[in-house]
Amino acid sequence: MALKFHPQIGQVVICDFNKTFVPPEMVKRRPAVVISPRMRARSNLCTVVPLSTSEPKSYQDYHHPLTITPPLPRPYNAGFHWVKGDMLYTVSFDRLSLPFDGKDYSGKRKYVTHIIDKEDLIKIQKCILHGLGLNSLTRDM
Repeated sequence: MALKFHPQIGQVVICDFNKTFVPPEMVKRRPAVVISPRMRARSNLCTVVPLSTSEPKSYQDYHHPLTITPPLPRPYNAGFHWVKGDMLYTVSFDRLSLPFDGKDYSGKRKYVTHIIDKEDLIKIQKCILHGLGLNSLTRDM
């Protein structure tokens, strides 16, 4: 279900990259971390950095292992995820949903909210800067 609000910076969302992306771009549903604030002139868009459960073949400065506690619901419930700081996307809210965790006793859908802590968010921001080739900006972080 598409989001109707701008998620918080650091919030974990599920992003549907299936819609019109082409490999080697992201091409499936996966968790992502919101990194942009709400901007008045940019409604229904936010910038996310995707997460992967697959360890990179060659670890780079734009990768970071991220533990999400408690784990995300299935099928995203890996022990940790890899930040893909080289693959930044600005996407429509239509691509985004909250992690879905089944239904409650009355049949109502349950969604979970995960907010990445400040320390990990700073590491994610560093990964993004490295992924954009802006390594010099990470020195004072």
